[in-house]
Amino acid sequence: MSKIDFEKFGRYSKAGPRYTSYPTALEFNDDFKYEKYLEFLESPTKDKLSLYVHLPFCRSACYFCGCNVVFTSKEDKLDSYVDYLKKEIDILSKHLDTSREVIQFHFGGGTPTYYSAESLDEIVGYIKKTFPNWSKDAEISCEIDPRFFNEEQMKVFVKHGFNRISFGVQDFDAKVQEAIHRIQPFELTKSAVELARRYGINSINIDLIYGLPYQTFESFKNTLELAFGLEPDRLAVFNYAHVPWLKKTMRKFDETTLPHPSVKLEIFKYTIDFFEKKGYKMVGMDHFAKPSDELFTAIAKGELHRNFQGYTTKGGANLIGIGLTSIGEGERYYAQNTKDMSEYEKAIDSGKLPFERGVVLDDDDFIRKSVIMELMANFSIDIKRIEKQHNIDFESYFADALKELREFEEAGLIEIKDDKIQANSTGAMLIRNIAMPFDAYMKKYAGTKKSFSKTV
Repeated sequence: MSKIDFEKFGRYSKAGPRYTSYPTALEFNDDFKYEKYLEFLESPTKDKLSLYVHLPFCRSACYFCGCNVVFTSKEDKLDSYVDYLKKEIDILSKHLDTSREVIQFHFGGGTPTYYSAESLDEIVGYIKKTFPNWSKDAEISCEIDPRFFNEEQMKVFVKHGFNRISFGVQDFDAKVQEAIHRIQPFELTKSAVELARRYGINSINIDLIYGLPYQTFESFKNTLELAFGLEPDRLAVFNYAHVPWLKKTMRKFDETTLPHPSVKLEIFKYTIDFFEKKGYKMVGMDHFAKPSDELFTAIAKGELHRNFQGYTTKGGANLIGIGLTSIGEGERYYAQNTKDMSEYEKAIDSGKLPFERGVVLDDDDFIRKSVIMELMANFSIDIKRIEKQHNIDFESYFADALKELREFEEAGLIEIKDDKIQANSTGAMLIRNIAMPFDAYMKKYAGTKKSFSKTV
């Protein structure tokens, strides 16, 4: 990668979506009615299923976290939630063909392993009983906090065929860990990774975050070395999303301790170079994987997909969100469950799914989604394929976007041809910015400070 003027690139640091969805979650609304959601679920289809189950509980707050979590130390709250999950699954089974093939299952949180081995076994067992048709190649995964992880839980994962585990690390530096309220010594993480390896987990991911308080270029270099020493198959290296107007715990940070955008860019460039020299390759805007990983087969086939869990090879499936605040995705909709526990319980007690809001995609949303998601996954857009798929003339349909993209072309970040738009390795670092001109909703957020996190 060529030498970069990081101060100059800092000017690209502005509020923008991460594009885990399009339209983004800010467009979710209550115009999407419950009855319409049921219509989507009940429509006859053989589309495959991806199941996401949200276990929202944590013992204490990690101040950087943007997830929807519930802090508790009470066992009865955890047990009650399992009962409600089972009831939600029962209601879901009345509106959904549960014989459809399951090709992906993911536990997210919260801290899924805050639950005991017995409870995890109970939840997965109930889901498998309700959805009996699992692909032999299904990706079955769980997010794990190494501070809450033991061998009994690992045995449950093996019993149910889990084949991918993602460990939350964020940073190994003691000062950073203290600031973010997550003390997690390297040896603890190392033991957790070794436990998973002993039980035959061949796909291990490690999550890191850059842009946290007190991080420096030098301190993050050390974190990268330690992370590499754990020999993960994949890594996700996220740009910290500082949204204190949405997440109160983020207000605990002294903002003067957050690294400057130019430092963050320097860290990210070094991260890319570091992992590529170590034999990994960059996937999308924030993932790295070994070339033997299935992500690369998916890229070659044009089948890499981006959703709320990041990058996946399991595109084209209907994502069904189960549990508090979970998000589901169909070809033409996104649907989100309520974030309020009492509302969640009330809906289920009345025999209804805990659906609260979402968005139905019109034709324009559908076209723009395919363009933005292709750009986020592959750093490029196959113009002729988009034209054929949607029966449009790309140049006229996206005239405004192409005009905005000239700035990136002149800066040497992208190349625009008649049949393709391609970001280079430097442009890939700013892929969120490059995707934004295709976003029809961005204009209404122009000038507003409290919308999205910074892109750099």
